[in-house]
Parts: sequence; C-alpha cells; structure tokens
Amino acid sequence: MFAICPKGYSQFMGISAHVAHQGNIMSERPETSTLQGRCLCGAVTLRVRHDSPTVSACHCSMCRRWTGGPFLTLECHQAPEIEGAEHVRAYASSDWAERGFCSRCGSHLFYRLKDAPFYALPVGLFEQGGSWPFQLQVFIDEKPANYEFANQTKTLTGEEVFKQWSP
Repeated sequence: MFAICPKGYSQFMGISAHVAHQGNIMSERPETSTLQGRCLCGAVTLRVRHDSPTVSACHCSMCRRWTGGPFLTLECHQAPEIEGAEHVRAYASSDWAERGFCSRCGSHLFYRLKDAPFYALPVGLFEQGGSWPFQLQVFIDEKPANYEFANQTKTLTGEEVFKQWSP
C-alpha cells in the first residue's frame, strides 16, 4: 500500500486529506500519481501517492542543524512505502518527532511525528521535486538573516505551527 498525500498545503494547513482504505483511494481527483524518491546510494527508495505535490521549508534550528540549511520538504500524512527498510535508521530528535536516514550513505529520508500521521520528506530525494511549487515556510521567526527565498509563500511562526497542532 502507498501513502496518500493531500492536495495543496495539506492537512497541516487545515485542508482535508484524501484517504486510503484497504488500498482504495477515495478521492475526487483521479490524477493522483506515485512519486518515487531515493537516497544517494540507492539502498533506500521511498514511494508516496500525491495528487498535488508542493514544497514547504522549515527554518527551525533543529532542521537547519540537521540539513545544513532550511529543510525543503514534501508533506504527507501517511507513511511512505519504503524499499530497503533494513537500511533505515531513526533518531528521536524530540519527545514528539524522529528523523530517519540511510545507514549506508547518511541521506536524510524523513521527519515524522511520533503520535500523528505526518511525514516531511526531503524534496531532493525526488527527481521531479524541482518542478513542484514552493508554497509554505514554517518557523519563519527562526530563519537567520543571511538568506531569503525570492518566492512569495505562506509563512507561519513557530507559535502558529504549534497552535495548529495543539488539541
């Protein structure tokens, strides 16, 4: 079974996600396609189904430390199908999330919430990632002054992000 990712800003932004039930996609949009990405050495392949992929950027200090800059992601609300799972390792970076990587080449594979169906997959894993629109920046209040994206996007502060995820 593939992960099904929502349209647009995703459920993270309060828009209903398309759902999968026993392998059947319940969606108004038949154009859902399978996206495939891989790590640098090719030992791990990720597959997700998505109807409208977009790029988001996280500027939080942990993501910048992990990636060396802003973390550019494809957001999904179900786990990706993973081929080569024996090469995947995870690091519990906080009480609420973990970050996955390839044990052979070190490529970043995902950021995921432990208690919610949310995955942020690095856009660079996907060949077609450069064609997706850039639409969201989170933890904008933690972005250092030494870089700025030219794209006009929706932005959220860290407080706004946590407010959206709080019960």
